[in-house]
Amino acid sequence: MTVQFTDRPDPARADAGIAKVSTWDVGTPERQRQAVDAVRKAWESREWPSPGPLSYTVHVGEDGRTLLHYSQWTGEQAFQDFVREEREARDAEIDAAVPGIERSAPHTYELYRSGFQTEGDTREPGSVVIVDVEFDGPDPARQRDWVDTVFEALAEEGATPPGGIAAHFHVGTEGDRVLNYAEWESAQHHIDALTAPGEGIGSPSPLWERVQKYPGMTGGGVNRYTPALSMEPGGAA
Repeated sequence: MTVQFTDRPDPARADAGIAKVSTWDVGTPERQRQAVDAVRKAWESREWPSPGPLSYTVHVGEDGRTLLHYSQWTGEQAFQDFVREEREARDAEIDAAVPGIERSAPHTYELYRSGFQTEGDTREPGSVVIVDVEFDGPDPARQRDWVDTVFEALAEEGATPPGGIAAHFHVGTEGDRVLNYAEWESAQHHIDALTAPGEGIGSPSPLWERVQKYPGMTGGGVNRYTPALSMEPGGAA
């Protein structure tokens, strides 16, 4: 199969059993651009791997140094087969073009709930906001309850924030992490939603306070990225 370039992945696609999420630290904005170009070349010069990801996406960090990698797979075995048979050659080519990349180990997630999206919405995200949440130990019920509390808080506000396209909440397969893959029209729309007086995301309310001070929550963060590259398998070569 060939490589097909797409506008964006579909985090809610029904055939995705897991998502792998990791970051690369490449150091500078110039090296961010070089690394994205190297990833593109390493993939488009080869057949799409089989087994391989259902989609593979790279976003450029607003911090000027990181890249977010988001890939979807039918399951863990497909990922492990790719690592064993295909990944080394691609990574070697990328490293030759951009030496010194610092790679984090990928975390594995399953999609739990999606929100915001409206049927027929054709808006393309100009910004992807990744919200990471970590807990002090594995507890799948706690992961899901935290996500459900976020949805309750959003429902209490009564309206989708201006510029919000979709929010896809993933739970870590090890039971101690949650990741929200949120699509926005622009970074400024997300900034405005956070700072809206009295009614922004996370504004003072009992539900948002529970979200922010949930028992057992030990860390996390919010990072914005600009979509850069998204691929999936195409047709026969």
